[in-house]
Amino acid sequence: MSGVMKRMGMIFRAKANKALDRAEDPRETLDYSYQKQLELLQKVRRGVADVATSRKRLELQLNQLSSQSAKLEDQGRKALALGREDLAREALSRRASLQQQASDLEVQHQTLQGEEEKLTLAAQRLQAKVDAFRTRKETLKATYTAAQAQTRIGEAFSGISEEMGDVGMAIQRAEDKTAQMQARAGAIDELLASGALDDQSGAAKDDITAELERISGGADVELELQRMKAELAGGSGTQQAIEGGQSDRTGQPQGQHKFDKQ
Repeated sequence: MSGVMKRMGMIFRAKANKALDRAEDPRETLDYSYQKQLELLQKVRRGVADVATSRKRLELQLNQLSSQSAKLEDQGRKALALGREDLAREALSRRASLQQQASDLEVQHQTLQGEEEKLTLAAQRLQAKVDAFRTRKETLKATYTAAQAQTRIGEAFSGISEEMGDVGMAIQRAEDKTAQMQARAGAIDELLASGALDDQSGAAKDDITAELERISGGADVELELQRMKAELAGGSGTQQAIEGGQSDRTGQPQGQHKFDKQ
């Protein structure tokens, strides 16, 4: 049972693969691959934009911390000038905290800037690959289309295409039926002539009648030929040619008939 299931699975996969191969159009596959590459390029560009946005926010925060740090330093100086050492110490303490935050943000800023540079370089390389693939894709599509057209033309001329094959089979069937009908008609004529079949229309003649008509027709032709020769030879020879022809036909001279009548 396991072997049967394996064979059925293999047959199904083979037929499915053949059907997919027949349905697959390389031009559509190339267009789909190009579309996927464009989507990937768009994602990389979106990533570059996101990293650049984060970097810009860190820069704004660094600017704010720098401004606050400068303000606290100025406040510390003023407090110290007024003899408020405690206020000056508080201002400097807050300034030190801001500087620590600014230092951490600076590290993050450098990290984001490095990631942005990497993504930008990757986007540029991917863009170059997509452009090259697009050129290659259009070349392959044009080549495939030309080869497909050439193949169809060749199949049409050679008669191996499906449409031309149907036409050729129809012509072959017509020729076979025509030959069969001709052979049947010839066979019936032979059977009628030999008497093996009876002509129900009454138009057929027996062999004796047919032979007599053939002999009579030949004699008439000879007579007409002699008459034409006599006309060409001269008026006097015409009567002799006719009488000679009649004599040949009856087997007796013309004068003999007249003597018999008398």
